[in-house]
Amino acid sequence: MKPNVDVPIEADAATPTTTPHRERLLTPAVATAWVGVLFAGAIFGFFYAWVCSTMWGLDEADPRVAIAAMQAMNGSVRNATFFPAFFLTPVVLAVAAALCARERRRLSAGLLAAAAVVYLLGGLVLTMALNVPMNEELAQVVVPSDLGAARVIWEDYSGTWQVYNQLRTVLSGVALGLAAAALVALHRVSGRVSS
Repeated sequence: MKPNVDVPIEADAATPTTTPHRERLLTPAVATAWVGVLFAGAIFGFFYAWVCSTMWGLDEADPRVAIAAMQAMNGSVRNATFFPAFFLTPVVLAVAAALCARERRRLSAGLLAAAAVVYLLGGLVLTMALNVPMNEELAQVVVPSDLGAARVIWEDYSGTWQVYNQLRTVLSGVALGLAAAALVALHRVSGRVSS
């Protein structure tokens, strides 16, 4: 007697390829929460890179080079690649929170709303209120040829700027953690509903 072997059956055009279980897992709230986590992760990573490499490297460089490099980086950052993560993260998180509330997923809605507020205040507003004015002031500086004068300018700028950057990095990390926790909660609820 031959052993019982499952033979795969090809689905015909009339057979749906998406199971009801998968349909329930990818709701508008879940999809938008995923985008929110990606945006929050992107902006957290952007801020974190300044903490752990960029500013340390500039601090070790000739201050005349550091000033010119920072002016160039600040001038180039306003672009279409940077825009979504920096400006749209709180919007996407808020939309995801609203969609979760509509789907009666209160825990995820609350976590996503908290993530939106934390990033809005601790990432976007903090940057616009503190880092950007410093960047604009530095942009007006003519890089001095004198090493001592350049060092005074750079040290006056770098230390304060890094404090603000570390603060926005921590708060953006908190927002990312909240958004990720909301996504986990969404998948746990979806898994229970569809099992």
